[in-house]
Amino acid sequence: MGWSFWRKSLSYFFVLEFENYSVKRPIIERNGVIMKLDATDRRLLSVLQVKGRISNSDLADHVNMSASACHRRVGRLEAEGYIQAYVALLDPRKVDRQTTVFVEITLSGQNEEVLANFEKAVALIPDVLECHLMAGSADFLLKVVAKDTEDFAKIHRKFLAQLPGVTQMQSSFALRTIFKTTAIPL
Repeated sequence: MGWSFWRKSLSYFFVLEFENYSVKRPIIERNGVIMKLDATDRRLLSVLQVKGRISNSDLADHVNMSASACHRRVGRLEAEGYIQAYVALLDPRKVDRQTTVFVEITLSGQNEEVLANFEKAVALIPDVLECHLMAGSADFLLKVVAKDTEDFAKIHRKFLAQLPGVTQMQSSFALRTIFKTTAIPL
């Protein structure tokens, strides 16, 4: 069993190694002192991912700490960028966007200009919830929401078919969502 520091780019990680198993955890630097995300931070983040509207006093009770210490920790986690935003997750059926389509996009090239032009244009399409640069047969994978297949056809004609640099597009309709979460395992 041992530990070591590992640096990748400008990020530091704490690595705990035990036999053939290793755990890599992010380390943060504050006032010149390197600090890792501890168990209390992880518990706070885990609760907040599921219950974003929980009151500070309830959160403090949940992780067994004082309300003021909890407030300071959450403020630090926000300031350091671990918590990016607090949002309301909507039911797609209630807002008439029950059709989910995954669209694989292949571009004419991989140079910086082609990628930048595509990324800038796709970010302006309101029906595209996610856009991922991929390794594999497609260059990008989009997650698109629509009212129904007819609405997706309109989105395809009006927006997707107009994207710069696209040579191939393949759409796959989700029949049913089996499981979905926004919580990242900590």
